Amino acid sequence: MNIKGNLLGGALLVAGTTIGGGMLALPVLTSLAGFFPSLLIYLLCWLFMASTGLLFLEVAQWMKSESNILSMADFTLGKPGRYFAWALYLFLFYCLTIAYIVGCGNIVSELSGFVIPDWLGPLLFVIVFAPLILIQTSLAGKLNIYLVAGLAISYLAFVILGFRYVNPELLMRADWSSSLMVLPIAFTSFAYQGIIPTLVTYMHGDIVNTRRAILIGSFIPFIAYVIWEWLILGIVPTYGPGGLAEALKNGDNAVYPLRNFIQNPSVYYLGQSFAFFALITSFLGVSLGLRDFLSDGLHIKKDMRGKLILAALILIFPSIIAILYPHIFLIALDYAGGFGCALLLGLLPIIMVWRGRYQMGLTGKEQLPGGRILLSLLAFFVIFEVLNELKHVFEKF
Repeated sequence: MNIKGNLLGGALLVAGTTIGGGMLALPVLTSLAGFFPSLLIYLLCWLFMASTGLLFLEVAQWMKSESNILSMADFTLGKPGRYFAWALYLFLFYCLTIAYIVGCGNIVSELSGFVIPDWLGPLLFVIVFAPLILIQTSLAGKLNIYLVAGLAISYLAFVILGFRYVNPELLMRADWSSSLMVLPIAFTSFAYQGIIPTLVTYMHGDIVNTRRAILIGSFIPFIAYVIWEWLILGIVPTYGPGGLAEALKNGDNAVYPLRNFIQNPSVYYLGQSFAFFALITSFLGVSLGLRDFLSDGLHIKKDMRGKLILAALILIFPSIIAILYPHIFLIALDYAGGFGCALLLGLLPIIMVWRGRYQMGLTGKEQLPGGRILLSLLAFFVIFEVLNELKHVFEKF
């Protein structure tokens, strides 16, 4: 009975880490491809991210004490690996922080009836919610329980009230040539691997049930994303005034266009509530994770003076970007997934396991079967995605 409880808690820990603000960008960035092409990309990304999660678990078995991504990279790849992980971690978390500040700022602007200018929304959000970075981790954990509860309730209520507005004909449109642009945001939306060392500790070193928790916990968001995609793409047409293509052009989240096609304000406000909880839980998790990362890496004590320094390091740069570019929400998430998640949470574990298995001779149960062939295929998938993302970046310039 205790094992089952641990398994449930571990699966929910993975699922809670995975579901976040990236969910708000999914229907917008996938709208050009359509419902069924997006489902295929979701499935591929879930399989890939579940696989790399198991690779992280395999590396965690080799560590003699509690580990993190940096210590794993240092152990298997030496100092170059540690520096590589350091740079990617900072890039990823700063991109995510920018995205969540912009996203929350946009909600502030909407709640004001667009009385305030776009650039003021992110600033007001940071002023109000910056103190969250100063609170103790234990208090943040208790606060997060209520925020996640709000996220779950608003999501379920939105699904229950919104399904009647779905038009099946809108779901039939497909453009497979646009499906590759889904990959970066899908990587972001299925990211959870940073929690694996904590998960191993939570599961008391039970590798078998940790493996099950990773597979089950990462599959729960897949189901949630499919339902969310079905709702938004079934309610909001891609093309036409106020559609998803227009939201993509303007950098808006998936909830914003709903008010153009649903006359029931309750559904729209439930969608906005879900957007708020998704963004604020993501902001809290990313900012606290970045706080602990910078505190450890820069040897800054987490007393009040140290927390103020850390808050400044975390918020000043993203806030400036958010104020200067208040419609960068989708772009920031795209870069976070296309480069940060793909390289840090995709390519890095493949390289670490390859070196550990075949060059360092480290033993232990392989968590992902398939040997060199599967690792090579996974690496090819990451490299293909990164090259495709670079192509799109160069095209914009």
